[in-house]
Amino acid sequence: MAIAATAALLLTPAASFAESRQSLTKEAFAFPAQGQVRVVLFRPDVSVGEQSTGGLDQPNAGWTEQAREQLTAALGKAQAERNIELKLMPELTGDDAKLMSDYRKLFKTVADSVIKHRLFLLDPLPTKQEKFDWTLGEGASRLGALGGGEYGLFFYTMDSYESGSRKLARLLASTISEEQPSEVNMGYAGLVDLKTGDLVWINVDVKMAGDVRTTEGASLRIGELLDGFPVRAGIKATKVKK
Repeated sequence: MAIAATAALLLTPAASFAESRQSLTKEAFAFPAQGQVRVVLFRPDVSVGEQSTGGLDQPNAGWTEQAREQLTAALGKAQAERNIELKLMPELTGDDAKLMSDYRKLFKTVADSVIKHRLFLLDPLPTKQEKFDWTLGEGASRLGALGGGEYGLFFYTMDSYESGSRKLARLLASTISEEQPSEVNMGYAGLVDLKTGDLVWINVDVKMAGDVRTTEGASLRIGELLDGFPVRAGIKATKVKK
């Protein structure tokens, strides 16, 4: 899997931020205090690879699948703490599968724009600074019908761990003051109102903790990804400390 545009953008030397994590909720948005809140969980978009000696990311299919299973399990445990019903989108085929794929790509494009132009202000857009106004369009309601929910939750994580030869190369480079990038651990999550297609919450962190291939690491990662996630009345939000 290729590195997402967001990862490539935020990991450049020029992208230096006081805070590695940014979160934003649409003004006045809140889950209804009464009734069911059903959130469709779209299959987490996960990429786990290993850095070669030269620093190139080489995707590892086994690690990626292991991480996806661990993250999905951790999400299942997290839903009970937020008094919501989290429903995994069923396996889709044919036109429905293509629709899901198209919206996954659309969400990535929208999320990349929000992260670049609004959260980290790398290229601010004057018309987008006063309010949080981003959408996938009303057609997203079709995802709600397929998944049986009013909201949709997208996840993206990317991890790239150093190989032994890479660590040695960095050690040698440090002796001559030649700076090289280290391991990559970043991700973001976004909540979409499937009735309107509006993005109502997003959270991104370019320096995440936890080895997502392990149960403990995946639980930590989910806690970070859901930091600032909207809660229902009577439920206290949990703040993750860096």
